[in-house]
Amino acid sequence: MIEAPRYSSAGERLGSVELDAGVFGTAPNVAAMHQVVTAQLAARRAGTQSTLTRAEVRGGGGKPYRQKGTGRARQGSIRAPHWVGGGVALGPKPRSYHQRTPKKMVALALRSALSDRAACGRVVVVDSWDFPAPRTKDALAALERMGVSGRVAVVVDRGDVVGERSFRNIPGVTVLPAGGFSTYDILCSDWVVFTDSTLPGGARPARGQPGQPSEAQPGGGD
Repeated sequence: MIEAPRYSSAGERLGSVELDAGVFGTAPNVAAMHQVVTAQLAARRAGTQSTLTRAEVRGGGGKPYRQKGTGRARQGSIRAPHWVGGGVALGPKPRSYHQRTPKKMVALALRSALSDRAACGRVVVVDSWDFPAPRTKDALAALERMGVSGRVAVVVDRGDVVGERSFRNIPGVTVLPAGGFSTYDILCSDWVVFTDSTLPGGARPARGQPGQPSEAQPGGGD
């Protein structure tokens, strides 16, 4: 059973929650994570770099000098690639760097990244970000009380304006929408902070805590 500590928005310890083994209990697949992250970073490239070929450079429509009698090598255009100011041979042109990645591989890589953070004890759950108003000071104090530091990924609901605005100005903290984070986002973070509503697989109290039957009681299956 994989557990993660659960806190209030003020940073007070509320107990532990049991993480979904199907999401956080996967053996990390390094090859899948590498391929997926490579594809995700490649997709971020704009692909707008462009150079002019000899056909696109202005000028050079006429022969620079006669074919014979000058003692120089014959030339047909001053816009050939070997001329200064000429076109570029085999230069970059606008293109897409998109790599097709199977959906199952993307899901496996994300589960692997989440499982790695959970195995290292770097997953934290908060009941909700119920700050009275968006305030960076309150968000920073909550992270300090929870012992979360360094690069932190805070996953909030898409409509949670208070939570998103409270964390977005903290250096080292990345605010991610629920269901919109990637393998690269998780691997770039030392800590991942979820709420009860954004935790993949749902949040349920660990065994032996209020609201969850203990292991010795009937009905307390996995």
